[in-house]
Amino acid sequence: MAESNFDALTALQVELGDRLRRLRLARNMDQRTTAEKAGVSEKALRNLESGRGSTVETLLRTLKALDSLQGLDLLAPEPTIDPLALLRSAKPQRRVRRPRRPRGGGARGSGE
Repeated sequence: MAESNFDALTALQVELGDRLRRLRLARNMDQRTTAEKAGVSEKALRNLESGRGSTVETLLRTLKALDSLQGLDLLAPEPTIDPLALLRSAKPQRRVRRPRRPRGGGARGSGE
């Protein structure tokens, strides 16, 4: 049976929370210390680590407290090419015109 989008998002939250917990433990920090350093409640940190939902602010504060904000460049890389800027800077191409032929079928100036 196919996994619904909701289920996939829940699994991603759980995975992210688990990674944050492992990162915190690798930094040898307990939840209380991490929460205090992040300026969030312990409950908010527990919710984040368990994948039960949290805010982006709690996530960012926790990453900062764990000295791990550099990971944001991988999560949301800065675009190197702006397609809209390319369109705005592109000069419109001029249409090449062919020389006009005289009308009337005959050559001009030869009707003496």
